[in-house]
Amino acid sequence: MQPTRMQLKVLLPFQIFAEKSSVSRIVAETREGSFGLLPHRLDCVAALVPGILIFETEAEGEVCVAVDQGVLVKTGLDVVVSVRNAVGGTDLGQLREKVEAEFLTLDEREQNVRSVTTKLESGLIRRLAEFQHE
Repeated sequence: MQPTRMQLKVLLPFQIFAEKSSVSRIVAETREGSFGLLPHRLDCVAALVPGILIFETEAEGEVCVAVDQGVLVKTGLDVVVSVRNAVGGTDLGQLREKVEAEFLTLDEREQNVRSVTTKLESGLIRRLAEFQHE
């Protein structure tokens, strides 16, 4: 009897990055650290941080993919990973550098934009409150 295998789908905002069948294991990164998925694990949802997603198939062996932040959802034998960006490659060192250079820098830019937006919103609210009191 052949062991049960998972179906993995990695989604980007406007396309399917990868669709793999016969996946025997998956390792993903969250804020709490890395965790592994096997076919008989209970269903779960996890928020992913920029890092390396590893999965293993019989045909390809171990495959590493650099992913940006996103969400992983496991229901039964189906695993869907939805991320902002993903980059495939064979050299784990280069993938880690890609994560640090592109995905983590993007987070810093987003934080700066959010900070500026918050300041604008609070200034607008303050002005509206002053206008209402006049």
